Amino acid sequence: MTQTTLTASKMPAPRSSFKNWIGVVPFFLFAILFIFLPSARLFIGSFTDNDGRFTFANLIELFTQPYILNSYLLSIRISAVTALGGGIFGFLLAYSVTVGGLPKPLRSALITFSGVASNFAGVPLAFAFVATLGRTGFVTAILKNVFGVDMYQAGFNLYSFLGLSLTYMYFQFPLMVLIMAPALDGLKREWREAAENLGANSMQYWLRIAMPVLLPSILGSMILLFGNAFGAYATAYALTGGRLPIITIQIGAQVRGDVLHNPGLGNAMAIGMVFIMAISLAGYSWLQAKTERWLK
Repeated sequence: MTQTTLTASKMPAPRSSFKNWIGVVPFFLFAILFIFLPSARLFIGSFTDNDGRFTFANLIELFTQPYILNSYLLSIRISAVTALGGGIFGFLLAYSVTVGGLPKPLRSALITFSGVASNFAGVPLAFAFVATLGRTGFVTAILKNVFGVDMYQAGFNLYSFLGLSLTYMYFQFPLMVLIMAPALDGLKREWREAAENLGANSMQYWLRIAMPVLLPSILGSMILLFGNAFGAYATAYALTGGRLPIITIQIGAQVRGDVLHNPGLGNAMAIGMVFIMAISLAGYSWLQAKTERWLK
């Protein structure tokens, strides 16, 4: 071994310079300006009353006011129902276009639609459902005039829990498709071939190999869908006009309402949402870590 080689082997590894961190500066600026500072403002504001004085009354009301607790429960119910329904439906669609044998052009069309539909929310989505399934909507009129079926007399109401859940499903299941399609593509062909060589049929392969591997990803994706629905505001407000008191609508009423104007209480309610979302994201991150261990 030459002297040059020995000298090179003893040289310390090059340290990361400041230039290597320039690329992540915009990310940290975005996180500070739009995540940490607003969260700090919410936290501080939750301890102040309308006159700016320090108080614990806002946090106490979170646990003592029935209408606040009911709003949290209603939002959790809607989020859980749409996460479960969107998760199952989205997984079946993702399975169909990845390992189900459907034509590749259909996969491209579904992935493109999912990318658009998962971001289609707010007032446009509410208007689309009113124009389609409202009392004078297109589908409602066809069912009533052509088939003699009146959905609203049968008990359906677009402006209720069922109607809002159906509306949320429009952007929930496409998001599940986008998340689960790469996970299904990550299933290794060697696993199925090994199972078949050992005598396993298709059902046994999915129950004992594929589903245990995919289950953390499925559960994590459903948690993500839960958080996606839990934080929705514009769609629910535009569709129901505030008649369905989910927690985001209650916060809006406290912050900018004329009757229930109490920004401090609204901040405290938002802190409660942040706490629930943090638990959801922690669960999602833990499950994603378990999934990546198998799909590497």
